[in-house]
Amino acid sequence: MSQHHTPQHLRERTDRSHLRADAGDAAGAMSHRQIMEALSGLLLAMFVAMLSSTVVTNALPRIVADLEGSQTGYTWVVVATLLAMTATTPVWGKLADLFSKKLLVQTALVVYTVGSVLASVSHSMGMLIGARLVQGLGVGGLTALVQVVIATMVPPRERGRYSGYIGAVFALATVSGPLIGGVIVDSSFGWRGCFYVGLPFAVLAFVLLQKTLHLPVVTRPAKVDVLGATLIMAGVSILLIWVSLAGNQFAWASATTAALVVAGLLVLALAVWVETRAVEPIIPLHLFRDRTIALATTASVFVGVAMFGATVYLSQYFQTARGMTPTHAGLMSIAMVGGLLVSSIGTGRIITATGRWKRFLVGGMVLVVVGLGLLGTIDETTNLAVVGAFMAVLGIGLGATMQNLVLAVQNNVPVSELGAASSVVAFFRSLGGSIGVAVLGALLSNRVATRAADGLTAIGVTPDSHQSHEIPDLATLPAPVRGVFEAAFGQSFGELFLVAAPFALVALVCVSLIREVPLRTTNDLVEVADELLADAAPEATAELTATIPSR
Repeated sequence: MSQHHTPQHLRERTDRSHLRADAGDAAGAMSHRQIMEALSGLLLAMFVAMLSSTVVTNALPRIVADLEGSQTGYTWVVVATLLAMTATTPVWGKLADLFSKKLLVQTALVVYTVGSVLASVSHSMGMLIGARLVQGLGVGGLTALVQVVIATMVPPRERGRYSGYIGAVFALATVSGPLIGGVIVDSSFGWRGCFYVGLPFAVLAFVLLQKTLHLPVVTRPAKVDVLGATLIMAGVSILLIWVSLAGNQFAWASATTAALVVAGLLVLALAVWVETRAVEPIIPLHLFRDRTIALATTASVFVGVAMFGATVYLSQYFQTARGMTPTHAGLMSIAMVGGLLVSSIGTGRIITATGRWKRFLVGGMVLVVVGLGLLGTIDETTNLAVVGAFMAVLGIGLGATMQNLVLAVQNNVPVSELGAASSVVAFFRSLGGSIGVAVLGALLSNRVATRAADGLTAIGVTPDSHQSHEIPDLATLPAPVRGVFEAAFGQSFGELFLVAAPFALVALVCVSLIREVPLRTTNDLVEVADELLADAAPEATAELTATIPSR
């Protein structure tokens, strides 16, 4: 059929299909070096995202004490970022299916930068929490989009190799973040300097992405479900506010509790109703008909509880229960992150070589359960070498689990839903982290307050109910009072990890039930071309096939 006799709309589709197919061929021919060049900016962007949370971890006790905050405030400085990241991760993933992925990553970097500047000039806990919310919007984009772009460029069989690089970057940020943050807090810059340290990396990542990331823009008309995302975030926020304030601002069994719980559940029910009717839902509910996706997302919730709970509260343990400086507390984190580094890189390479991934998911979750159980035995007197060994066990388990859950899901969905499916896993992991941090923080606040009040009474000091909920600056306390608070914190942290262990056990059951599907060896950009070819009119197929270079 000549082009002269081909209808206009068919010629346009034919031209687009040519372009997509050629782009698919080019992508399929990318060498390891070309992929690594494109990944340079992406990995740096991922480093910025991870650094935003880890660099401030060791600074939080000092920040909260300086701004005269409470344990609840401590919790919400973390939860605000996680909530914003959780709610917007599916939005970013959906946008990645519609618009330029490169532009979206750069936009996320700009949003993160604005949030960091606002956090650095905060003069109250409320302002800091708001700034961390803005940071979370950017971090949500970075964490979701890096996974999506890598999945676009690299076939699943090879993806384990590059997931290992993500794990290495994650480990580097997790190792260096607390150390850098601790040093900055103990220096003349103070805690405000922690929010500036990521800015040079964000600028460099922006420039690198502009130079090295070149992907074809595959767009289609669609709507972003803003209402669904808003309702999900609102419903989860209401329930987390209830969890974090109950027992302190109001009683667990009270009218306020009833109102918050009912309101939260109603908003979430409305969110589900909206999602079932949305043209482009933030969380495509039909994805959960797939057994692998349903089990992987459920496991992600409980992995989030373990991962975020451990990283957030271990740092506080070392400073409040062991009296360490932020720098010293940062050095202690190396035990867990060293295990995570070795595990994530090692399992990624083995999966690329063998194509088998389930054994690492199951083995990793077993170690997570064991690690949390062991950490459940610590208190303010536990030998630090023993604590470090327990942390290493947990780190090895997390390293083998986190990226491979995403890989299992990506391998099971068509390319048209790759962004949405990848972001759904990240969404539920962050949701689990938000819930875990809030619930564990509420438990910690109540247990420390009770133990501190009892301890102060025992040494003849009249306890102040408000003071017992605050995070004190241990260096300024008299020795007997300091000992009371260290004991109260030390004994309470063990309970946190014991509470987190059953959640990890549920995740272990979920990953054990996932059916292992062999990893695909085709590139997703090539699949884009194949899908567009399949959509072309039958009478144009022969002409298209004849003009596309052979692979």
